[in-house]
Amino acid sequence: MLKVGLTGGIGAGKSEVSRLLARYGAVLIDADRIAREVVEPGTPGLTAVVEAFGPGVLGTDGSLNRPALGSIVFADPARLATLNAIVHPLVGARSAELERAAGPGAIVVHDVPLLTENGLAPLYDLVVVVDAKPGTQLDRLVRLRGMTESDARARMAAQATREERLAVADLVVDNDGPLADLEPQVRTVWSELTARAATG
Repeated sequence: MLKVGLTGGIGAGKSEVSRLLARYGAVLIDADRIAREVVEPGTPGLTAVVEAFGPGVLGTDGSLNRPALGSIVFADPARLATLNAIVHPLVGARSAELERAAGPGAIVVHDVPLLTENGLAPLYDLVVVVDAKPGTQLDRLVRLRGMTESDARARMAAQATREERLAVADLVVDNDGPLADLEPQVRTVWSELTARAATG
C-alpha cells in the first residue's frame, strides 16, 4: 500500500486533482467529508460536541448548525482546540479503518486540507501539493465561489503559506493555468505513484 497525502491552499484546485486521481484508481479518503460524517445526528461525535458547546449548536432538525458552532470556535482558540480534540481522533480512526479496507496493493490518497498546518506530512509515504499563485486562488474564490475579497483573503491567511506547503511536497501539481493543463500533470503524478507502489 502506498499512502499519499494530498493538500493545497483554498482555491488551488485540490478537489479537482483528487477527483482525477480517484478516476485513475486511487482510493480516496476525504478528511473533510469524514469530519462531517462523524458529527451526523445519532453519532457519539455529535453528542460530545453538544456536551462541550451546548444545545445552541444544533439546528431545528437535530443536526449540527455549523455556522453557530463556527461563530463560537473561530473566535476562541481554546474552544477550537476543544472541538479539534473531539473531532480529530474520530476522523483519524475512520480514516485508518478506510485505509485498512483498501487492501495491500492500493494507492490510498488522503485528501487533507490542513496537512501542512497540522504537521501531518510524516504520516504519508509521500505528499502531493496542488499549487497556485495567491492571486489565482483569490480570483477563483471570488469569481467561482462567490466570496467577498476580504473573506477570501482571511481564509487564505488562516492557512499555511505557499512556501510552507511547497516545503513538505514530494510532488507538485501546478494548477495556475486552465483546467485543460491539469489532467496531463495529474496523469504524470499517477504514473509516479503507481511506479512507487510497484517498487514499495
